Amino acid sequence: MTSTQPARGMRDFLPDDVRRRDYVVEIVREVYDRYGFEPIETPAAENIETLLGKYGEEGGKLVFKILKRGEHEASGQADLALRYDLTVPFARIVAEYQAVLPKIFKRYQIQPVWRAERPARGRFREFYQCDIDAIGSTSPMVEAEQIGAVAEVLDRLTFQDFTIVLNHRGVLTGLLDASEIAPERREPALVALDKLDKIGEQAVEADLVTRGVAPSQAARLMEVLRTITGHSGNEQRLQELHRLLDETPHRGAVENLGAIVRLVAATPAAARVAIDPRLARGLSYYTGAIMEITVPDLPGSLGGGGRYDNLIGMFLGSDVPACGFSLGLERIVVVMQERGMFPAAASQSAVDVVVAAIDESAQTAALELASTLRRSAGVRVDLYPDVAKKMDRIFKYVDQRKARFIAVLGSDEVAAGTVTLRNVAQKTRDTMPRADVASFIQTTGKT
Repeated sequence: MTSTQPARGMRDFLPDDVRRRDYVVEIVREVYDRYGFEPIETPAAENIETLLGKYGEEGGKLVFKILKRGEHEASGQADLALRYDLTVPFARIVAEYQAVLPKIFKRYQIQPVWRAERPARGRFREFYQCDIDAIGSTSPMVEAEQIGAVAEVLDRLTFQDFTIVLNHRGVLTGLLDASEIAPERREPALVALDKLDKIGEQAVEADLVTRGVAPSQAARLMEVLRTITGHSGNEQRLQELHRLLDETPHRGAVENLGAIVRLVAATPAAARVAIDPRLARGLSYYTGAIMEITVPDLPGSLGGGGRYDNLIGMFLGSDVPACGFSLGLERIVVVMQERGMFPAAASQSAVDVVVAAIDESAQTAALELASTLRRSAGVRVDLYPDVAKKMDRIFKYVDQRKARFIAVLGSDEVAAGTVTLRNVAQKTRDTMPRADVASFIQTTGKT
């Protein structure tokens, strides 16, 4: 027998699941709209050359490739791939539509992406990202506004304990230089550092050696990172970074971090940002500030992003300043469910009343009542399709739908122009004119 389970790392969503996800997306969309970001969408599949070579060694292995169709299928060659993230497709869009887009353009995008990685708690092969991006400006105001926007989203979702971790690729490069790690070992070193929150310092140090970093250099890098993070507070860590990097080409990166921290003080993220020089983010297209959102009980992050001033140039031929931040819908939903953070309304049935006819002569009247309630009163209505000669069948159905009321019509009600309305929670029954049903439902408190 064919298995009915979804593919590994992918999921089905039943009505309550969808309502909870919609609740989060509605808040995300509302906040992004108020910050002036414009919505866009891109295809699920991209030309494979659009994606490959953009994510670094580790990310490139996780791209879902689509085999050529027809007579080419047996070759095993791929010409398309599923979206790995929303950033690279956005870079392609900027290059394609540069003539019609404003020089400074802010967009948001809420769509699924696919990665061929091992599933884990809060980690899936198909998942939604909620991205904001801005192009056309190198100002740290861009990072500050995006950090403020995602902080406002999480505040609205009632997260109390999140931190937005901040670092800079230039700072990382400077610390690698200070540890005497050769330029050709930098990208492998960043891949190793990106695993720090998952495998710990000792394992990362061993991984650095595996990737060709000398043991003494790996030990020195880890010691430098421990020294900086040993200081509490952003100002102290910035002072330590200045001490280490002021006489190097990477002083500007430290100053950029300081500027972002100062600007964030005027946003909803004022008390949420923490500089951490260990943050690496594995994607190779980042060029400047990088950010991640962490909560205490979740390995990995709720989202992240950074500046990628060179990525659009891979498509356009000339660089365009760009910065973005992505929230992971799946991880947000997982944490909110585990913590019981969803309000009751987020999983409430979409039905206020079930309309049921108890004999055939009342079916037309039942349809008319349902239409009237939906059209003129905005009441959420479900129509029981069968002739309900036994009320226990209706009660069972209403219980499954979690409806607040049952509107029953039979031949007597049709003749009298009335409806028998049952309040499910209070177990009361009222007979009233059809014209009064909508206002009665609307004015009766929700249970």
